[in-house]
Amino acid sequence: METLSLSMASNGYMSNGYMRIANCVAGAAVVAALAGAAELPVRTVVLYKHGVGYFQRAGTLAPGESARLDFRSEEMNDVLKSLTVNSQSGKVNGLRYDSSIPLAEKLNAFPFHIGEGQPLSAVLDQLKGARAELDFGQQKVAGGIVSARVVAASQTRPEFEQITILTDLGDLRNLDISAASSIHFADPQLQLQFRDYLAAITSSRSKDKKSVYIDSTDSKPGEVRASYIIPMPAWKSSYRLLFGSGDQPMLEGWAIVDNTTADDWTSVKLSLVSGKPISFISELYNPKYIARQTAELAEDKAVGPTVHSGAGAREAITMQKASPVPPSAPLQNRFGRADSLAMAEVVSTQPSSVSEAGVSREIADLFAYDISSPVTVRKNESVMLPFLQQKITARKLVLYSDSSRPNPFHAAELSNNAGRTLDGGPVTVYDAGAYAGEALVETIKMGDKRLISYGVDLGTRITTNSDSRNDDIREIHIRNGIMTTRAARVQKKTYAIRNVDAREKTLILEHPVRTAFHLIETAKPLETARDVYRFEIKLAPGSSLDFPVTEENVYDNQISVSSVNPDMIAVYVRNRNLTDAARRQLQQVADLKTAIVKADADRRALDSEIRNIDADQQRNRQNITSLSSVSGQQQQVQDYARKLAEQEGQIAALRVRQNQLDQQKAKYQSDLDALVARLDF
Repeated sequence: METLSLSMASNGYMSNGYMRIANCVAGAAVVAALAGAAELPVRTVVLYKHGVGYFQRAGTLAPGESARLDFRSEEMNDVLKSLTVNSQSGKVNGLRYDSSIPLAEKLNAFPFHIGEGQPLSAVLDQLKGARAELDFGQQKVAGGIVSARVVAASQTRPEFEQITILTDLGDLRNLDISAASSIHFADPQLQLQFRDYLAAITSSRSKDKKSVYIDSTDSKPGEVRASYIIPMPAWKSSYRLLFGSGDQPMLEGWAIVDNTTADDWTSVKLSLVSGKPISFISELYNPKYIARQTAELAEDKAVGPTVHSGAGAREAITMQKASPVPPSAPLQNRFGRADSLAMAEVVSTQPSSVSEAGVSREIADLFAYDISSPVTVRKNESVMLPFLQQKITARKLVLYSDSSRPNPFHAAELSNNAGRTLDGGPVTVYDAGAYAGEALVETIKMGDKRLISYGVDLGTRITTNSDSRNDDIREIHIRNGIMTTRAARVQKKTYAIRNVDAREKTLILEHPVRTAFHLIETAKPLETARDVYRFEIKLAPGSSLDFPVTEENVYDNQISVSSVNPDMIAVYVRNRNLTDAARRQLQQVADLKTAIVKADADRRALDSEIRNIDADQQRNRQNITSLSSVSGQQQQVQDYARKLAEQEGQIAALRVRQNQLDQQKAKYQSDLDALVARLDF
């Protein structure tokens, strides 16, 4: 049976020397484990715009051989979600991969612990009872480990490590560990545990590297292909638009690709895909623990004393909520960023000298650019690859879209007749052998077109002037006692345009689209985008012109007919948009409302008159009271009394009139309510 041997130098042993031995043993274990693992080179790479890359590896496996794929920790979730394996023989036995269990948790499963800088004696002391054999050259001592310790320095010798062994003869012997050339553990289980412990420590040093193994049980060599997705930087596109003397300019498209993986891409087939597929991270790599409840049967519990203080419900099973298991810490996305290639371009209208750009293809709503030649990109490097070079339909324009600026932009209208979707990105424009500016363009589908602006046109100046008015009420409708009036708010914006250059220009004027407003009395726009109208205007050399854009906002107001005063009703009656029948009905409403208003006024006048008479009566009563006690004033008192009687008669007559007005107003209101209820126009 194989034994695990720890060899030590005979000329002395340092307290941390076992760590070097551990590294050697663990390294040997790892090398032995990986010796049979074959590499599968990268053959195909497909990069996407939304942060992932598709990889296909392929290679030949010998009988019984395993293939190893290395990944970063943050890549494992996507690998486990997407990995597919194909073999010619179909005999792939399974997949193994490095666990994500933390090192401390792995080491806690062992019956011993090796601390940082811990002396060998402290390790051996944890193995009490284990059988060991110490080789002292001419002598070998075997037995069970009783203890091990560090002996302090004395006057006769320096500090040293000592082990106590119970020999097969029953003797206890103290041995100097540093004097032994090797120590052998005879127990196979202990050997395995020691190897696994040291291998776990060694593998933990590569924190960012995780391996997936593909095991094959085929009896003959065969090709194996593995495909998967991992997080990758989005590829980037940039364009050069070259205007020359010809009718059509040249459009060049370049793709910027970053290889941030740990592998070189050697002569791979590369495709670049744009679009917006759904993609997400699902936590598959870290172990997932589910909290469970604890259930106990009542008969499994010990019987306690019974206190007969009241009736209570008995439960057959007691459920206790388990403490949740803390989830593993989420993985953090950490992507290394490779520097992009810097390119110094010479200003020229000549297109770049590039090889065949490749072909494009549609994949559902995605589109891909397949690079025609094999591509080599070393790890942590970036490349620029041409994916387009051809004539394109484009015309130079002047674009005005910002009213806060006096000058429009030099612009171009690009029509995609390239036979492929053009991915969005920056565009560098060259015109007549000179750098003209830069622009950004959105993705352009086949047959679609986009405007780009790349410089300020100082030879064209534009100012604006705005005016607004409110139109008369255009419609009046009444139904169920609710009056709805429709009116319009009209706003006019005039663009004063001047072309000071001695050449003709085509101006695209963008006017904002506003909610609830629509164009009137204005030339038809060339097109309407999501948020602007676009008008095409021809500018003659050295010319000036005004271009008005008029809009109106038609809106409705609602109000209860009963709450509208007679004067406002009279205004509605005079509206020229009313029919004669509607005007007559509204006039009846106005007449009744006027009668009600008059009845209210008369009622208030009567109330005021009664209050005045009542005040006069109060003064007469006070005079009668004061004169009654004065002799010779009887005639005066009688006069005041007659006047009080007359006033009472007046108040009575006024009360009658009040009642008549109230009844009259009630009739007017009843007639008005009935009329309003019948109104329908």
